Amino acid sequence: MRKRKTSAWRSAAAVCALLLTAAGCGSGDDDGKGGHAPDKLGKGEGEVNIIAWAGYAEDGSNDPEVDWVHPFEKKTGCKVNTKTAGTSDEMVSLMKTGQYDTVSASGDATLRLIASGDAAPVNTKLVPNYKDVFPALKNQPFNSKDGRMYGIPHGRGANLLMYRTDKVTPAPDSWRAVFDESARYAGHVTAYDSPIYIADAALYLMRAKPSLGIENPYALDQKQLDAAVALLKKQHKAVGEYWSDYQKEITAFKGGDSVIGTTWQVIANLTKAEKAPVKAVLPKEGATGWSDTWMVSAKAEHPNCAYKWLDWIVSPKVNAQVAEYFGEAPSNRKACAETSAPDHCAIFHADDEKYFQRVHFWTTPIKECLDGRKDTTCTDYAQWTRAWTEVKG
Repeated sequence: MRKRKTSAWRSAAAVCALLLTAAGCGSGDDDGKGGHAPDKLGKGEGEVNIIAWAGYAEDGSNDPEVDWVHPFEKKTGCKVNTKTAGTSDEMVSLMKTGQYDTVSASGDATLRLIASGDAAPVNTKLVPNYKDVFPALKNQPFNSKDGRMYGIPHGRGANLLMYRTDKVTPAPDSWRAVFDESARYAGHVTAYDSPIYIADAALYLMRAKPSLGIENPYALDQKQLDAAVALLKKQHKAVGEYWSDYQKEITAFKGGDSVIGTTWQVIANLTKAEKAPVKAVLPKEGATGWSDTWMVSAKAEHPNCAYKWLDWIVSPKVNAQVAEYFGEAPSNRKACAETSAPDHCAIFHADDEKYFQRVHFWTTPIKECLDGRKDTTCTDYAQWTRAWTEVKG
């Protein structure tokens, strides 16, 4: 989720050595632990087990008018069994069980899944709608290796700053409101509950303390990580609740327990639908964000149905439905002609690369600095995980 173009891909071998969270790595070749990309598809197996972010696999149970699962089942004969995950760490853990065929992984999970051999390379020729995916979403550091795609891009968006308009004045336009000025809202600040949230602090420090020399919020040496952790510990005193369950954040903002903090557009949409007076903005420093990729498990028991799902979920009409419901930019350029709101793609900057240069997409931190530095060692995800535990006490 930018500057992602400045982040060179690191080999799976390097990632395996550097990420303590990756349990065992294969060579990454088609005959390695990472599994094979099929040359052709066969008959559907009758079902597919998927892990998805909330809002990505709607079957009408939340809203009878929001359903792209049952039409898929009717068309393909593949019954969809969905497990909704609240965090990327949960997705990685679930994929390691081998019980799921595909996952809508964000950039802080994709690289780990590739490195550990839990995701297989994808034969994009078997996904007809892939040809219409925006070029800027293809062959990125978090969804490819050695020029081979390890999934099909789904969509992208920014992690926004949400606040209650009746409690927070003046209207904030900077992350300063939840960091250096967090004491103003003591007990009512909320933050995303994940080690990757350290990047949000680093992003703020890129402008607030340029002397730290942070160029990429996912490439932090020890001094830079310490500065981000110190800022997060300061913020911790004002945090009322860390969230990972989007329903809990909706409830907190609706009831007033939370009045300001990080959010996703889907949460802002649903919170507004609950009549809560909230607004979500992209602060002047930019934001972290996501570029999600549908990946196929190296142990998929239903690979044919999984590939059918990948092609379905990025088909123009369905990709448009998901993008509008979730509140994100679709990955398929033809989806823009299928949205019910004619200006959806303009609002969410679907093909606006200048906008997305302000969004630093989730990327797994590794010891080889992703900003290109060769004279230092950066901190990896395992160190970020320990630091996050320290932040929360």
